[in-house]
Amino acid sequence: MEKNIPIHLQEIIYSSSDPTISRFVSKLEKEGKIRKIAPRLYSANFEDSPAVIIRRNLFSVLGNLYPGAVLSHRSALEFKPTNAGQIFLTYKYTKKIELPGIMIHFLKGNGPIEGDNPLSGEFYASQRERAFLENLQVSRRPGPDSKTLTFPEIEDRLEQIIRVNGEQELNKVKDRARILAKELNMLTEFDKLNKIISALLTTHPATILKSPVAAARAFGNPYDPARISLFEMLFQELVQQEFKYREEQNLSNKSYRNFAFFESYFSNYIEGTVFEVAEAKQIIQTQQPLVNRNEDSHDVLGTYRIVSNKSEMSTTPNSPEELLTILSYRHQLLLSARADKNPGSFKHINNYAGQTEFVDSSLVRGTLIKSFDFYQALKHPFAKAAYIMFVISEIHPFLDGNGRVARVMMNAELTKAMQSKIIIPTVYREDYLGALRKLTRQNDPKPYIRMLARTHEFSATIVSEDMDKMQALLEQSNAFLEHTEGKLRIIG
Repeated sequence: MEKNIPIHLQEIIYSSSDPTISRFVSKLEKEGKIRKIAPRLYSANFEDSPAVIIRRNLFSVLGNLYPGAVLSHRSALEFKPTNAGQIFLTYKYTKKIELPGIMIHFLKGNGPIEGDNPLSGEFYASQRERAFLENLQVSRRPGPDSKTLTFPEIEDRLEQIIRVNGEQELNKVKDRARILAKELNMLTEFDKLNKIISALLTTHPATILKSPVAAARAFGNPYDPARISLFEMLFQELVQQEFKYREEQNLSNKSYRNFAFFESYFSNYIEGTVFEVAEAKQIIQTQQPLVNRNEDSHDVLGTYRIVSNKSEMSTTPNSPEELLTILSYRHQLLLSARADKNPGSFKHINNYAGQTEFVDSSLVRGTLIKSFDFYQALKHPFAKAAYIMFVISEIHPFLDGNGRVARVMMNAELTKAMQSKIIIPTVYREDYLGALRKLTRQNDPKPYIRMLARTHEFSATIVSEDMDKMQALLEQSNAFLEHTEGKLRIIG
């Protein structure tokens, strides 16, 4: 019972062999101040159900009722009951005991050993390596309520150890498990664990692995499973919606290049490379950088050279390998003047934007490769464009220039399908970034899709053989304003 709190105010009250406490508990129950919620368990909470009360105080309850027990098997890795309310303890006997909302499965075995984690009083949880061994025991009842996790689930947890803390940490798991296996007489289970770890470390054949994430690592292409789940969520939303076809109206080379100029201008402006429109025109017309702004000028020029080239912008990947090649090539062109950003090479250190940590550098290639499955399943050009742009933006595969590359990849999908390309104007920058953040942080793809569909509708109205007239259309649309100065208008 909780110390310093009057007994009749405690949420969980335990029966006692102490006659004084036992009589007091009985008196409180008769007075209606507490109620019995399970054998040997009482509560002063009359509002919540016994199941809710026990769930909320589960480890305390188990520790008081079964001192010397060990939270084990899948429960020692998940630290919660299964969806059906099953929880597994290693104890001095094998038995099932039901409490409101919980079925306790006692499995006869060793009590706490050195290294096990104390939870409540004399109640412990199996240490990580012991729990892995326990989960590799044979289970008579496979499934979500089995005492053991599935092989893919175990492999995923081991792969996560490598992903977060490296191979050295997984070797520590193996070494500690080897010691525990002898103490607990679990040599067969250790042999299974050793084979999985060896496959993950690619020191033994990887054919035994069942988890896609673990197998990808073993074959040299580990990926970020959380990002792949996010991409799948976006994919599922995209395939459920119908999108308007917006055929390209800037059909001549001249009008296509006019659009490409502003596409390049705004794409760099969003990233903080700010020029006056006249300055940007001078860079493009002379093919020369401005004095004292060599790198920024080359950013604009590099972007323009790609997005003004119809042949290049009609090139889209047909395989994961082509995706990697196209990305590297376009990045090399975009950042050719920034040698310190390793143009054309994937990042070797991790990068961040505010609170967002992008995909780990060791997982970039694998995550790009895995993302291709959803990409190739999409058919509508807008859906493919929206998907590939978010994938590149979310993975952030390069040290710099990721947003620009992402928008180039997006518009290549549209050009390939003879659809109008998309401009993200200055006035729409916060809408664009806000929608990206909402998808990244809140797993909500709808605002992102709405945002991109609106700017696609806007972009399809920016058509002219004359660059000055195209600029006038953009000005009428408030495109050059900051978001605090106006809203995007769609003219025509």
